[in-house]
Amino acid sequence: MSVSALRHLPSVDRLLHSPALAPLIAAHGRPLVTDAVRGALDDARARLQAGGSPPSEGDLLDAVRARVDARVAPTLVPVINASGVIIHTNLGRAPLSADARQAMLDVALGYSNLEYDLAAGERGSRYSHAAGLIAELTGAEAGLIVNNNAAAVTLILAALGAGREVLIARGELVEIGGGFRIPDVLRQSGARLVEVGTTNRTYARDYEAAITPDTAAILTVHASNFKLVGFTHTPDRADLAALAHAHGLWLIDDIGSGALVDTTAYGLAAEPTPQASLAAGADLVAFSGDKLLGGPQAGLIVGRRELVERLRRFPLTRALRVDKLTLAALHATLLHYQRGDVERIPVWAMIGASPETLHARATAWAVDLAARSIAAAVVAAESTVGGGALPGETLPTWALALAATRPSEVAAQLRRGRPPIVARIENDRVLFDPRTVLAEQDAAVPDAIVAALARATSPE
Repeated sequence: MSVSALRHLPSVDRLLHSPALAPLIAAHGRPLVTDAVRGALDDARARLQAGGSPPSEGDLLDAVRARVDARVAPTLVPVINASGVIIHTNLGRAPLSADARQAMLDVALGYSNLEYDLAAGERGSRYSHAAGLIAELTGAEAGLIVNNNAAAVTLILAALGAGREVLIARGELVEIGGGFRIPDVLRQSGARLVEVGTTNRTYARDYEAAITPDTAAILTVHASNFKLVGFTHTPDRADLAALAHAHGLWLIDDIGSGALVDTTAYGLAAEPTPQASLAAGADLVAFSGDKLLGGPQAGLIVGRRELVERLRRFPLTRALRVDKLTLAALHATLLHYQRGDVERIPVWAMIGASPETLHARATAWAVDLAARSIAAAVVAAESTVGGGALPGETLPTWALALAATRPSEVAAQLRRGRPPIVARIENDRVLFDPRTVLAEQDAAVPDAIVAALARATSPE
């Protein structure tokens, strides 16, 4: 490397005064572009010191633009989910219905009556939105909405069990995503965990034997992300409710995924519903809004009015409250259940998709690719519900199978596309399951595959 090569690099000031960067400075501000110029020059110096050739000024300007684009590009972007996992935790769980998206947009465009009573002309409560509807749909006396189900359980235990004992079966001390464990929730809430029964078999008498004057509640937790099979026993919720009430305790039921409809009608295993839990005598039921309910991330609590009001007044509730966008999307989602048009909720549309429709969509992709000289097959496959709901449950589907020499590289290139596509690899083939691809995204799939294959086969 020659010293003259380094000396011939333009200065920061010279590049900043280039007319080519004027639009960039106008759009993003001088400080950000200045940082990008310095970074591009640092890269150029490093390449020269490693024996590389000197860059042209045009190359440097291109590098500056690329750096600015990378800095301002959103990190949260829409993704096409072709994996076949319907409630994909890493991809934002449940996609929202068109009505829910519109409801969010409507309240985002300006002011709203989030905490304003329009009839009275005075301060209102955000808890008046959507909570009444979820109570009505579940048959509860009252409802409360917080930011997720873990928060719902934490709030209940902190408000009702802090400093006291809460009984829970050993087989229900579950860990959910991200290493989040039920025992940790109990400790954070201030309640004292008392384990009863054994891992696989727990009876009502085990709970009864553990009750002391310091016991506040019985907590039941649905094992939503694993199955315990074989020599097992779990007492009915009705028996536990009777036991709890006979001893002046509360029965708190964490049912997890928030199904409001009968999952067996869709060919799936039975999933607990808040309606059934309340009918069995549970005092409070907690569940998610963004799993089988099909709405935004939220934790829903339904049950006895006096307990819900106690939770609403508890100081921790303010830290766990949801914003106007969540409330708008949740209310619109719940209206689908009230009107009986559940199939307009994407999660349930995907679960209920017919094999014929899925085969036709996958075939359309294959035909499109064939017209571009790319061979792909339509194969029988399995979709999964995912999201910590209905563990082990699958649905038959038809998928587009793309044979590739390096399937991992093709999958990686698909993820780098715009929009990114998340597919899955099985038997050295890249599979695209139409069940989890929204209908309006269908046309983008073949285009993305062609672009990904081109990038995967291009020389470095």
